[in-house]
Amino acid sequence: MDQHYLQRRYLLSFDSRDIGHIFTDVLVVGAGAAGLRAALAAADDAQVLVLTKGDPVQSNTYHAQGGIAAVMADDDSIEAHIADTIACAAGLGDEKIIRQIISRAPDTIAEMIEWGLPADIEDGKIALGREGAHSAARVVHAHGDATGKYLAETLIARAKEHENIKIFDNCFVVDLVTNDDDGAVLGAITFHNRYGLQMIWAKQTILAAGGAGMLWRETSNPPCSTADAVAIAFRAGAELAEMEMMQFHPTTLYIAGATRALISEAVRGEGAYLIDRNGYRFMGDYHADGELAPRDVVSRAIVAHTAKTGSTHVFLDVRHIGEERFKRRFPQIYQLCTDFDIDIAKDLIPVRPAAHYMIGGVKADDKGRTSLPGLWACGEAACTGLHGANRLASNSLLEALVAGKATGTGAAAETKHANTKLTARRIISTNPHSDRTELDLSDIRNSLRSMMWRNAGIVRSGARLTETKEIIAFWGRYVMDKEFFDPAGWEVQNMLTASLLVIECAFRRTETRGVHYRKDFPETDQAWARRQILRRTEQQLVVM
Repeated sequence: MDQHYLQRRYLLSFDSRDIGHIFTDVLVVGAGAAGLRAALAAADDAQVLVLTKGDPVQSNTYHAQGGIAAVMADDDSIEAHIADTIACAAGLGDEKIIRQIISRAPDTIAEMIEWGLPADIEDGKIALGREGAHSAARVVHAHGDATGKYLAETLIARAKEHENIKIFDNCFVVDLVTNDDDGAVLGAITFHNRYGLQMIWAKQTILAAGGAGMLWRETSNPPCSTADAVAIAFRAGAELAEMEMMQFHPTTLYIAGATRALISEAVRGEGAYLIDRNGYRFMGDYHADGELAPRDVVSRAIVAHTAKTGSTHVFLDVRHIGEERFKRRFPQIYQLCTDFDIDIAKDLIPVRPAAHYMIGGVKADDKGRTSLPGLWACGEAACTGLHGANRLASNSLLEALVAGKATGTGAAAETKHANTKLTARRIISTNPHSDRTELDLSDIRNSLRSMMWRNAGIVRSGARLTETKEIIAFWGRYVMDKEFFDPAGWEVQNMLTASLLVIECAFRRTETRGVHYRKDFPETDQAWARRQILRRTEQQLVVM
């Protein structure tokens, strides 16, 4: 790995004596479902500070159209949900973690409803939808395709009411602060437009700022998803896992010149067809489950079929579902289509795959603990083994809630130990001055995303990955050597770092498994039925 990505421990030069100080028991980075659920759990026994680099509603949670997977029907079972999750994980799932999270799903749904989540009801019971690779209808929704929005609002409202929780918005975490002796995380150095740099000292720190979709040109994620949590954890020396595993959602709205917008998998669960420009329903040619095959299968099928037909996209056909039923079931998607003059009663919906969910992340155990003392991780920022090589639809919000609660509880309990006394200390970071040429950050950002989409997207090859690694290393010599004093610069540095980690792991995994498809190694190799774990030292990238 290029030395420019290894040698810089902190992005900024600073002396902690010259910066304002804030103290808290538990620091939570990220205000999506995982971060807020962790904060609420921790706040029962500790003072909690939640940081978000934008507004709390600017999260992957808020934008999630899909629901929360949970066994809620008499003709379904926890064992069936576990089996579906294990099968989807393609040999990399951790059964202990899977059982722990899936078994807690029904109680988690009950808790969220008690807190105010407006779950959809049909005939006096919770309405359940079916999505790809599920053997039964077990997906709970709120207002059809607005589950994430209402879940986020439910958690935000409850967090704001809690006397032990403070939320700092528009606060960018530049880096985690660590102890030189044992690598223990002591908090973070942050930047706020109004208050500038601040040292936030915490007895325990939770990373919950998941989301990395902006590494790719085509993504369903909001602009804030720039892989910050992964990059700052990497610089701090934490172990990361499965960074090659990025899930691409098969269906995002494809309108030339417009940003991609998710078309929920629940639409296919409701009976929508995938057809090509000739009106041919093609998924049966690629998998027996057709439109409800696992996401990696559907995404690759769309890529293969568009190449075969010389098209840029395919179509979702929902005309047979009926306008009133569709509008009632998917009000946000209906409005989105209307805004683009798509009459779903008559017209087809143009779609293509896009980067959606980062399966890899900061390696965490069943309690949320990472390899560094004082650092915890949950939600999309973490990699626990729940998803393995391919995430089962609607298991992500479930994981955020279950793992968030466990992580917050564990972190708060840890603050009671004598070795977690909260004291400020002097920390100095000195980066050498660089006279190298300054590159246009906007151009680097756009070029990186385009290259990642072409070379590290749904279909990969060793030659393209090698080329990509060389280019990112070259950019690093002119970007990672600089100090910026604004979030835009730090985001580009984080995106370059995270992208290089994705490339490194994708190049090393010489097989096809789940979301990771190598056209030069198209078969699954049992020798690779293991997770790739990596960490940084100042001299090298250690891959285990």
